[in-house]
Amino acid sequence: MNSKVNIDALTDERMVYIREVDVADLPDDLKAEVEGVDHLYAVHAASDGERLALVKDRGLAFALARQNDYAPVTVH
Repeated sequence: MNSKVNIDALTDERMVYIREVDVADLPDDLKAEVEGVDHLYAVHAASDGERLALVKDRGLAFALARQNDYAPVTVH
């Protein structure tokens, strides 16, 4: 969970979407890293839905997107 990723290098699209993810739906190796947390927020590429990042709170997801010159939008 603490590895740095340059999400700018992962997609050419300038829009990303943010959605809440239940930790129970994540692979076991990720679940172990976020023990005691019920949900995270994912940043996804708008072009193909690829998950670019997982962060602990919604505000951080939006900040991460904006710091990398992306336009974040919420999806349900």
